[in-house]
Amino acid sequence: QVQLVESGGGLVQPGGSLGLSCAASGSIYSILNMGWYRQAPGKQRELVAAITRGGNPTYADSVKGRFTISRDNAKNTVSLQMNSLKAEDTAVYYCNAQIKWRVGVAYEAYWGQGTQVTVSS
Repeated sequence: QVQLVESGGGLVQPGGSLGLSCAASGSIYSILNMGWYRQAPGKQRELVAAITRGGNPTYADSVKGRFTISRDNAKNTVSLQMNSLKAEDTAVYYCNAQIKWRVGVAYEAYWGQGTQVTVSS
């Protein structure tokens, strides 16, 4: 059983900063890509940032220059540092990881339970 547990959401004022963390636990053989998605009310879930096992990041255009994704392969964690937050960043943020739980099986996508980020004065 693989679990992704997120932490770090909350309420922040516009222009402020917030950090999110996600830890993968359970039966894990290998983790490929890890990332963060978000879903605002009435909108589809969208990719915010992703990072390969080798540490190469990609970002949505809307967060480039403001958000930084990082991962610790030894600890099976991925983090998202969010700076210069805007009201439009308000959403539920979900951690995602492509995990192989044993050799010989395919990578599967796992999701965290989501954490609320609200940017408001």
